[in-house]
Amino acid sequence: MKKALLILSATVCMASCAEKSSPEAEMNKFVDELMSQMTLEEKVGQLNLLSMWFDVTGPRMSEDVEQKVKDGLVGGVFNFWTPNAVRKLQDMILTQTRLKIPLLVGYDVIHGHRTIYPIPLGLAATWDTDLIERIAAAVADEASADGLHWTFSPMVDLARDPRWGRVCEGAGEDPYLGAEIAKAMVRGYQQGDLSKQNTIMACVKHFALYGAAEGGRDYNTIDMSRLRMYNEYLPPYEAAVKAGASSVMTSFNEIDGVPATGNQWLLTDLLRRQWGFKGLVVTDWTAIYEMEDHGVGDKAKVTELSINAGVDMDMVSEYMIAELPALVTSGRVKEATVDAACRRILEAKYRLGLFTDPYRGVSEERAQAQMLSPEKLDLCKEAAVKSIVLLKNERQTLPLDASKTIAFIGPLVKNQRNLVGSWSAAGDWSQAVTLWDAVERKFPNGKFLYAQGCHLVESATIRRNTDPNGNVIDDTPPQQLLAEAVRTAKGADVVVAVLGDAYDMSGEAASRSNIDLLDHQKTLLKALKETGKPVVLALMNGRPLTLQWEHDNIDAILETWYAGTRAGEAIADILFGNANPSGKITMTFPRSVGQIPIYYNHKNTGRPFSNDSKFTTKYIDMENTPLYPFGYGLSYTQFTYSGVQLSDSTLADNGYLTASVTLTNSGDRAGEEIVQLYIRDLVGSITRPVKELKGFQKVALKPGESKQVSFKITPELLKFYNADLKWSAESGDFLAFIGGNSDTDNKAKFTLQ
Repeated sequence: MKKALLILSATVCMASCAEKSSPEAEMNKFVDELMSQMTLEEKVGQLNLLSMWFDVTGPRMSEDVEQKVKDGLVGGVFNFWTPNAVRKLQDMILTQTRLKIPLLVGYDVIHGHRTIYPIPLGLAATWDTDLIERIAAAVADEASADGLHWTFSPMVDLARDPRWGRVCEGAGEDPYLGAEIAKAMVRGYQQGDLSKQNTIMACVKHFALYGAAEGGRDYNTIDMSRLRMYNEYLPPYEAAVKAGASSVMTSFNEIDGVPATGNQWLLTDLLRRQWGFKGLVVTDWTAIYEMEDHGVGDKAKVTELSINAGVDMDMVSEYMIAELPALVTSGRVKEATVDAACRRILEAKYRLGLFTDPYRGVSEERAQAQMLSPEKLDLCKEAAVKSIVLLKNERQTLPLDASKTIAFIGPLVKNQRNLVGSWSAAGDWSQAVTLWDAVERKFPNGKFLYAQGCHLVESATIRRNTDPNGNVIDDTPPQQLLAEAVRTAKGADVVVAVLGDAYDMSGEAASRSNIDLLDHQKTLLKALKETGKPVVLALMNGRPLTLQWEHDNIDAILETWYAGTRAGEAIADILFGNANPSGKITMTFPRSVGQIPIYYNHKNTGRPFSNDSKFTTKYIDMENTPLYPFGYGLSYTQFTYSGVQLSDSTLADNGYLTASVTLTNSGDRAGEEIVQLYIRDLVGSITRPVKELKGFQKVALKPGESKQVSFKITPELLKFYNADLKWSAESGDFLAFIGGNSDTDNKAKFTLQ
């Protein structure tokens, strides 16, 4: 394509931009010139985001996309990639539209594009923000080389209800950790400079509060006080925005009785005015259309609400295309409002360099060099190893002795599809390495036995609501599979049961009312236990499960999540001790669904739990405590903490103090420990949580080695939003806790003056 076909008269533009001025001023001149030539219909066209045919991620499909592109009625497309396909569509723009404005191309690249990394909840369990940033950069390498400009990630929704399927896409229940991970992902995707061809735009989602859906049921309603919003749910979104995220996606829920997509307080007052966000706001799939079912108006009204609230881009519903011209003519929407939305989209395209090179340097050669490269596969394995959490290890059942006869039993031992989890984008699950393949390669002379044991999913209800192609049931009767598994287990020294959920039992539209291990899988596990052999349970799943029976009866439990393309190798390394588990959970594991919502940073009541009195906040049929608390995870070695030492007992309002412990590896293996700092504000003008995470460090120690681990505590670290929604710290007494999980009672007291 000749450069003469590029947008507008590029020569004139570049001449006008050649004057010495800031990049921002140059962009403004360019966009001003372009918009001066646009009709109202062309401006509205830029607000239209349509889905292509490569993937389906919502209930309605866009139709006649190519014709609408030729007519200048599309500003961006998604669910679409590969160099040839993207170049063809941009060629269409450059040869068959009046203004030749390139398209934005986006996709839900959630935890990898072609190379698939552990699900985000698994990545969060690494507590390694440097690693997460490197992964986001590697994802951007692949995605940009495949023609993508934009990822609908990171999902930063705080989640405290594991019944919600989308907990797999986020960082868990804590605002501090969630904010740190959100910043790392934005930095990794965007690299601080979107003009670099190996970057992609981040999109923070779902704004806001989506993870608090009532009953853990996807798309459900939410009702929350401003204090809870500001102190608990909003910090990860704000952190991502302050890290420079270029776009924000609206959520499906309502806030204060107004759907997020039409909520002016949320999208304009908070996001733009308070936080200073200057990027573009896109809806989630058909969210404008869905406001009609919320009951706030007809087609014209919900379109009016969304654009006036601050939405810039309409994903799939096409209501803006249909309604905005008439709304402007009638005066219900100002043309300046449409102009502002259009400008933000054009600015995003400018920052991506699309007006200089609509193809952003994509080619088959570049794509081939980036996809599933050795460096990315190594990074994938590193992440998988660090994401795995050891939940239980009685009598040092793990690591396994490769000289013993080991039975690998379960429907996930040889299963590839489920290793990459949900939202696995353009990843090829057939490239995933299974546990069976990994152990056979690792120990070619190993005495390994195999039995399927059961089908992955037998529940007709679950199969009806998930992907039948991913949960194929063969004709073997369940009783036959179970009998074969028991015979196999009896011939082994130790059994590894690889069980869990099908990949599509978590993710969007995958909420569950029961988060136990599936009944037929538990039947298999009980039968294996009855053989008298030591049993290791290796779990693959996208959410915390209720594992009380398993915890009480199984010798060792390993949480591997959906660990991605190199999952099998990582699990094998952990099982056989070539790597020492260091992951720690970032969502509380309940004992029962009856405890949900359950999270560590709760508040006290006026009658806090006590065994000494009936009339305190507790259940009569089980403990209040979780099965596994936030921040929990074991190692093959043991770590010993000294008491907390403070550099001073008082903290001045313009100073700092240091809280320290001596950490010792008191076991016989090298290992890594994630040391966690929690703070409790003992008295506040409003009630305060019993603990809040305020810092963490990953520390590697050899056997017998000790190291002092210190945290700097400043007044800024003690601030919260008070009853007037003012961000401030209040003088008084505080406790600093340092330990290996949120249940630590290792503490010291200090006073903020």
